[in-house]
Amino acid sequence: MTDPAKDHAGLSDTFASRRYFKKFETIIRHLTRVAAAMQAEGRLSKSDVKVLTSYLMRLNFTFRALSMKYLMAGRDTGRFFGSLAMDKRDSGFPVAAELMTMANDAQQAERHLANMASEEQLKDDMVRTIISDRAVPSKLQFALSQRLYYQELLKGQLFWTQNDPECEWLENLGPRRRRFLLHWAAYDSQVNLPVIYLMELEDSGKVALPKDERRWPEVQAHLMAQALAGLKLVTIAKGFDEDFDDLHPKHLRRYHVGPMYSSAYTEQSGPLHRVLEEAEAPAGQDWALAWTLEELESEEVREERAGWFGTVEREIFALDPFGGRGADTGATRTQRAIILPQRPFQVLAELDPPGFGDVQKFVVSEAGQVLRY
Repeated sequence: MTDPAKDHAGLSDTFASRRYFKKFETIIRHLTRVAAAMQAEGRLSKSDVKVLTSYLMRLNFTFRALSMKYLMAGRDTGRFFGSLAMDKRDSGFPVAAELMTMANDAQQAERHLANMASEEQLKDDMVRTIISDRAVPSKLQFALSQRLYYQELLKGQLFWTQNDPECEWLENLGPRRRRFLLHWAAYDSQVNLPVIYLMELEDSGKVALPKDERRWPEVQAHLMAQALAGLKLVTIAKGFDEDFDDLHPKHLRRYHVGPMYSSAYTEQSGPLHRVLEEAEAPAGQDWALAWTLEELESEEVREERAGWFGTVEREIFALDPFGGRGADTGATRTQRAIILPQRPFQVLAELDPPGFGDVQKFVVSEAGQVLRY
């Protein structure tokens, strides 16, 4: 059994750390453009794109906060504070422990800031050190970076290891029948990747779900307990359907963001590793990001007896009919995509490795263009 710690790398070099965060800032910006392009093609709904964009922005703010925390990584600051731990083998993303530590820091951010000098004071002291002492103010730079980190945490709207379900009304279907969109997200600690869920359901309860003081907390707890990338969608949906007699899941989606491949940072094996090596792309363009969407749809409803005289609705979910893969995937369909800059895409097209025929390719440019192949 392999030791997960061996697959983790600490970015202890200042410039490597800064390039890493700059790369992710670029990737997330491209991701939002890809989502918008998919909406324009009618492949994603407006509500899906809105939810996805909100979680991607949270992810961006999380990376921004971490970049402040590790701004002085590798520098002599007079204090050991470690370096960002990233999963170099499987995901290319920071390890989940980084987000857990960040959540703890966020709880104490106000207290830390109260005991720190202001930004203006720190900058004045830095100038004084440079002019009067003719020295690099590393300790002051570190203090400022930590202040900026805690300020980012206080702003909120970050992507945590658990992002509790939110509920949005979609429409009324009739007396005591409403349709809602639920969405939630997790940073899966098994694979060190963000996973985003969306579920459309019909609510036949007496009180609308988000206003129901009994059901809504139960629903939130249930869904977060099932937010594991290793669970099949059909397992999640059936468990939910059976646990809540007056909530009827009609359409469940799960977006896996990543892995991120980069010749400069990751050691994943497989065709993309070779593609990035042969592409020899300039800094900032030597990456590829996988993006997977799993969908599960209800195809019919059957009634079951409940108690002496009552009945309840139960969903029958459609599984992928092609090649008998539905039972394996636990989904109605799975769409795989990869997002990458022009140079790596050219090499991918030339090599044409097996297994990429049904993968959508989104080629992005620095100017913001998105082309789909």
